[in-house]
Amino acid sequence: MLKLKSFISLLIFVMMLGCNKKSITAADILGNPNYLAISYGGYRHDTRDIQPTIAELKDDMKLLSAMGIKLLRTYNVQLQQASNLLKAIKQLKEENSNFEMYVMLGAWIDCQNAWTDKTPNHDIESEQNAGEIARAVALAKQYPDIVKIIAVGNEAMVHWATNYFVQPKVILKWVNHLQDLKNQGDLPKDLWITSSDDFSSWGGGDPTYHTPDLEKLIKAVDYISMHTYPMHNTYYNPEFWLIPNGKEHTPKEEQVKAAMYRALEFAKMQYDSVFNYVKSLGINKPIHIGETGWATTSNGHYGKNLSRAADEYKSGLYYKLMREWTNTSGISCFYFEAFDEPWKDAKNPNGSENHFGLINLNGQAKYAIWDLVDKGIFNGLTRDGQPITKTYNGRFNDLIKTVEAPPKVSEMWTH
Repeated sequence: MLKLKSFISLLIFVMMLGCNKKSITAADILGNPNYLAISYGGYRHDTRDIQPTIAELKDDMKLLSAMGIKLLRTYNVQLQQASNLLKAIKQLKEENSNFEMYVMLGAWIDCQNAWTDKTPNHDIESEQNAGEIARAVALAKQYPDIVKIIAVGNEAMVHWATNYFVQPKVILKWVNHLQDLKNQGDLPKDLWITSSDDFSSWGGGDPTYHTPDLEKLIKAVDYISMHTYPMHNTYYNPEFWLIPNGKEHTPKEEQVKAAMYRALEFAKMQYDSVFNYVKSLGINKPIHIGETGWATTSNGHYGKNLSRAADEYKSGLYYKLMREWTNTSGISCFYFEAFDEPWKDAKNPNGSENHFGLINLNGQAKYAIWDLVDKGIFNGLTRDGQPITKTYNGRFNDLIKTVEAPPKVSEMWTH
């Protein structure tokens, strides 16, 4: 009888410990270097008509978890990938109580006539948006232990997104809707709401973005998710990228390393521009990087005939510099992206959009994470049945032969 009482007491104690265990929230995760973030898409083919299976998603999650990733960013809930990803994570948690992965769930937002043969109406939103938000809400309610953030729109306010951008009032409408659901108890109160957009859309660039609706949006979100892409600017704003006069004859690796430090400073400048704008409004909100990355291949603007930015060496340097800066500065960085996705520029296999991943379609880790292969973290793990190996067979000398220094000032182009 005494043993039974002791067992019951122990069981009650264990149950109390479980009940008292603090639930991890977005506030705990964002800015915490122990919760590395990454942008994720699991598409293996040149079309999204072929959705990744739950088994494929689980393999990807195991790889990312081994890399120390604990927070993923997705982009829409129109397709099955997001809901299947949440199922995959739930299954992994059931199989292993120590498995930990959280999601920033994206809800795609469009304007009227987006992606059609009609002229986009940027002042009126698509009728599809309401359904997209409803699906995101349903998934956040179904998986409250996994979905910690909802992002309303992806680059949905920036004016160069000519196919689909909307005015800030549209994003504000849906952010307020989600905040109201939280206040009413229909969504978890610790679920954070944001929108993920270009630095300029958050007031860090052209003053034409500085509108009353943007100010209201900044007040309404729980934090700001901003994008910065020095790589794209190597073509569109190349002054920071070009080899300075007097440095033309330094060794190639030195030129490249110096250029990548300038790229880091460019990203910091864009971050600071958003910070300073928000501060000028008298608003105090956390600011994290919702996207940044560096392609490893390009036959276009970033290839050998123009900015010469895209290769594995530069990408690897950028990845390490960004992680070092953000991890030490209390900034979450949703690095773009985990795996190459060939659907993004399906008609142009060597287009840069297909080559932002840290791991390619052959299961090869690119230079940025060769060190993780060396540490053995991928041992026993596979992607599509392939073990994770290194590109170039890990031979740095072979890699560096493919690398070109940035152009000289005298080679600057117009666009």
